[in-house]
Amino acid sequence: MTNRVNVLGVGVSVLNLRTAVAAIAGAVRARRKGYICVTGVHGVMEAQDDPAFRKILNEAFLCTPDGMPMVWMGKLRGHSEMRRVYGPDLMLDVCAWSEKNPCRHFFFGGAAGAAEALAEKLKARFPKLEIAGTFTPPFRPLNAGEEKQFAETVRAARPDILWVGLSTPKQEKFMAEFLPKLDATLMIGVGAAFDFHSGRVKQAPRWMQRSGLEWLYRLCQEPRRLAKRYFKNNPVFALKIAGQLCGFKKYPLE
Repeated sequence: MTNRVNVLGVGVSVLNLRTAVAAIAGAVRARRKGYICVTGVHGVMEAQDDPAFRKILNEAFLCTPDGMPMVWMGKLRGHSEMRRVYGPDLMLDVCAWSEKNPCRHFFFGGAAGAAEALAEKLKARFPKLEIAGTFTPPFRPLNAGEEKQFAETVRAARPDILWVGLSTPKQEKFMAEFLPKLDATLMIGVGAAFDFHSGRVKQAPRWMQRSGLEWLYRLCQEPRRLAKRYFKNNPVFALKIAGQLCGFKKYPLE
């Protein structure tokens, strides 16, 4: 288990891309089961009013600093080596690592056709990548028959890493529930990485990602879906963080 920084009661792992990939590689080699959450402001704010979700984040094998505010909190706590571990970048670095190391990948999630398109694009970029399968779920919980079919598909595929491309907190709750049910070593929830790497959605420029402005770029792309999230969560997050830093309120890790 990595060191963690307390961000409003969520333990965010002290990581950078290099150390995150090393931790994933170690878990794959040791067949250590676990799930990985890539967590930014949205995830932390969802956890404020949902103790069960907060518990899921805190019990993850890794809870990576997906957003720049997580990194800034880490640096304020003296973790100068902490960097953003962004879901799409993490996926690419793990795929690059697995070209030289035994690792089978399975892609679950996204809109119709997204998982298949993602697998095709990644295979073109990483020719030695071993893709075990894909599965596009319905936009609702799996029923008993679908759950059985999915478990059988995963059992036959024998993936080391099962990538999950749903929204937060849906993907994290899915991983926590299904990890014990599936024959997969790691489950990694990367959300919009499916859309980005399949070519369905354009990513923000690097300068916006590094400066903490990716939310603005995404808001301009999907204002109807994301406006409520960003205009509500971002100001409240800033106020709560100010309170935590000034010691007005304690946030125990549960």
